[in-house]
Amino acid sequence: MSFFSAFDKFREAGEDVKDDILEKFGTPALSLFSSKELFNFKHHIDIEDNNQNTLYYADSKVFSFKDYTEVHNSDGKEIAQITRKIISLHQRHFVHMTNGIDFEISSELFHLVKNIINIEGLGWQLRGNFLSLRFELYDQEDNIVAVISQKFLSIHDKWCADIYQKEHTDTIVTILITLQHIVRDKENNSSSHNSSHSGNSGNLF
Repeated sequence: MSFFSAFDKFREAGEDVKDDILEKFGTPALSLFSSKELFNFKHHIDIEDNNQNTLYYADSKVFSFKDYTEVHNSDGKEIAQITRKIISLHQRHFVHMTNGIDFEISSELFHLVKNIINIEGLGWQLRGNFLSLRFELYDQEDNIVAVISQKFLSIHDKWCADIYQKEHTDTIVTILITLQHIVRDKENNSSSHNSSHSGNSGNLF
């Protein structure tokens, strides 16, 4: 087993579902795969099926304090709008679905081992760990909705969503996009903090 295989929670389109997911939840009804397009000023994300057909895409305004994002299906129909609260310790995001459903996504604080992200308004919850690169999405009755995994070390920021409640695919895709933004912001904040700390340490000598 290689060092990187310990972090291998992700799978590419066309590859088999991970054994641990099959053992715990069974075969997903649908699997989707997202990747970020490089050198695009709109921060463009494509969401494809197992046959690499684009089913959804998302565009974000790069220079926006609220990190405004629109999610569309393959027909170009808008399905959701995502905005970030400008100042929030909980990394709170507001979601408006064009079907009339509104909800908020926010991280719980002070969890040392695991990360909990609440989807307020749906009663859903993401449970996992930023370090393990995997989250499990549960509904209000604690039934599995999807398992979301991130590829370790990917310039295209690749993710996989194994979906168990196919009727909620639009909502799951929107939550996936929001989770990507939360993880990206967390990584950016961590990098900024480390850079600032290094700079301050350098001034001591």
